[in-house]
Amino acid sequence: MDRISGRTVVITGAARGIGYATATALRDRGARVVIGDRDVEALQAAVSTLGHDRVSGHPLDVTDRESFTGFLNRARVDGDGRIDVLINNAGVMPIGGFLDQSEQALRSAIEVNFYGVITGCQLVLPEMIERGAGHIVNVASLAGLMPVPGQTVYSGTKSAVISLSSAMADEFAGRGIEVSVVMPPFTRTELISGTAQNRANRPVEPEDIAAAIVRALDKPKTHVTVPGGIRFVLGPLGLLGPRGRRWVSRRVGTDKVFLEFDTAARQGYEQRARSALGVVGDDV
Repeated sequence: MDRISGRTVVITGAARGIGYATATALRDRGARVVIGDRDVEALQAAVSTLGHDRVSGHPLDVTDRESFTGFLNRARVDGDGRIDVLINNAGVMPIGGFLDQSEQALRSAIEVNFYGVITGCQLVLPEMIERGAGHIVNVASLAGLMPVPGQTVYSGTKSAVISLSSAMADEFAGRGIEVSVVMPPFTRTELISGTAQNRANRPVEPEDIAAAIVRALDKPKTHVTVPGGIRFVLGPLGLLGPRGRRWVSRRVGTDKVFLEFDTAARQGYEQRARSALGVVGDDV
């Protein structure tokens, strides 16, 4: 059974990066794709490039339940009255010292990365349960398995998404619902702008994560990492004692990568991340 062709797939935060790459991959597999983003100008450009015949887009602020509800209602119209797959991809990544983070930056990260995922899940589950079928994919991060300095709140939100997804997968398994959580490593998107890369944290391409999401839809499973088996390494490493954990962090270079970075190169992204609440631009 083809789990993608002909299905309606909704993706949040999909005007750029992983979301855009995933929309492209699923469009090419024959899905009807509906993308949402708070940046209306980027959203319009993405839909224009992806093609209006199988891809549509609508403004979305995932932190606003009313906005999310309206977006999903429009997605149902585009998808002949149904949503088969929801991919909660929208996310922001503040980095730097914990005490240097503004309240606005912290709240944006928590509300986008965690509350937005909760809201999306709650809004699509009732129709999926009634139909006895559906798939939710939540995009987390390997940082949720092995937190590092400079990513305190980001890691916390992604750990929460991993736990949420695992519990949901078991709670709704008997009702025909699949829940997957995808945990990317460093990915070549705006989230890592201004940070230094080395052999240990060399970024993968958004298309690599999109391919992993497609595989999870083809053959559902709860936990998806890139590369596939790394969760069996990072999970135990994250539970090491303080000496072992810090030794590993120094060896792979993650002890300072999110504390020492090019602030000028990152300024544009950080400004957008801090204010990641509300739709930017006119309605489409």
